[in-house]
Amino acid sequence: MEIDEPHTWHPLTNVEGLPLTGGHGKFRRRLDGTHGVLFEIYYPAGVGSPVHHHEHDSFIYLLEGLVFGTVHGRAVRLEPGTTLLHPRGIPHTVTAEVDSRWLEFKAPPQAGWH
Repeated sequence: MEIDEPHTWHPLTNVEGLPLTGGHGKFRRRLDGTHGVLFEIYYPAGVGSPVHHHEHDSFIYLLEGLVFGTVHGRAVRLEPGTTLLHPRGIPHTVTAEVDSRWLEFKAPPQAGWH
């Protein structure tokens, strides 16, 4: 298991090859395991992801902020302490209403994450 330096933030400008809307976010890799990777993600207010899907499940736990989005066309809202699943292959979006930070566990790991 590898652990990224906890203070190493990286720019986040796109998701699944599509540019973020309303600006840029940032991420840091928290833990690597055989079955998945844990990221910490930060979006400033107004930053969002376009409709996209991926070939892994993403488990979201909102630490702070307020996030709106869609999962398979259904509106969702996350407040601190709430969770959400973006299932593999299902279209979804995420937009930060206010500065927001969450943990995102992605499983299984994908090529290019290491």
